[in-house]
Amino acid sequence: MSLHDLLWAPFAEFGFLRRALVGCLALSLAAPPLGVFLMLRRMSLTADVLAHGILPGIAAGFLVAGLSVTAMSIGGLVAGLVVALGAGAISRATNGREDAALAALYLVALALGVTLISTRAGSVELSHLLFGSVLGVDDPALFMMAGIASLTLVVLAFAWRPLVLECFDPGFAAAARARGGLWHMVFLGLLVLNVLAAFQALGTLMAVGLMMLPAVAARYWARSVGGLAYVAAAVALVSSYLGLLLSYHVDLPSGPAIVLVSGGFWVVSVLCGPVDGLLFRFVRRAHLAG
Repeated sequence: MSLHDLLWAPFAEFGFLRRALVGCLALSLAAPPLGVFLMLRRMSLTADVLAHGILPGIAAGFLVAGLSVTAMSIGGLVAGLVVALGAGAISRATNGREDAALAALYLVALALGVTLISTRAGSVELSHLLFGSVLGVDDPALFMMAGIASLTLVVLAFAWRPLVLECFDPGFAAAARARGGLWHMVFLGLLVLNVLAAFQALGTLMAVGLMMLPAVAARYWARSVGGLAYVAAAVALVSSYLGLLLSYHVDLPSGPAIVLVSGGFWVVSVLCGPVDGLLFRFVRRAHLAG
């Protein structure tokens, strides 16, 4: 097998692989920077909560129109916004913790979604909803993924400084009237949209794989927020490409293959990353001891 056959021939030969690659590359540019902010805010599990929170809306869209991208996307968007914005509203109205409100809404939404799906979906539909089908991404889903990625990057260009300020100095952000609450709601809205876009390829169970694993891996390679975002996007881009190749050549499910490659980058980062990686920490301790 030549290098061309190994690395590029599958995408040149099959249109569905090209669509899958383009969709995953779009997700890889937009989702990891959001994952970086989640990590900096110590909200890393919030994305997973939202990924499960969209399930009842997706299930409702499926019951109405079957495996329709438009119906499931509208339903998922409504459900995700209810969970995300509802948790924020409840926590502010009751002075409770937002993570507790998110957990409560997430559990209710997950139970409702599973109940709705079980009333009609067969094993094939259930597998598609839970695990996605990156190789089955059609043109409407691809346009939606690319549109959400473009919107996310444009909004982040305006929201970057307020979000960074709120992460590192929320007291000053409040004193400077940076409208932290408004930007937080905008940020949650972007999270819902990106989880919804990732659902088309990776399903509800692994929709946050391309968002969080590259962001967590980037923490071992960069110190600045901008550096974290660049490294996270690069890891996601390479993971998408290698994951699809691995799926094609080894006959693995595409979504899990992409997430597993991202997980491999995270393991390498933990071991060899120059920022607090285990190897560098060991070498530094040995140097100080000597």
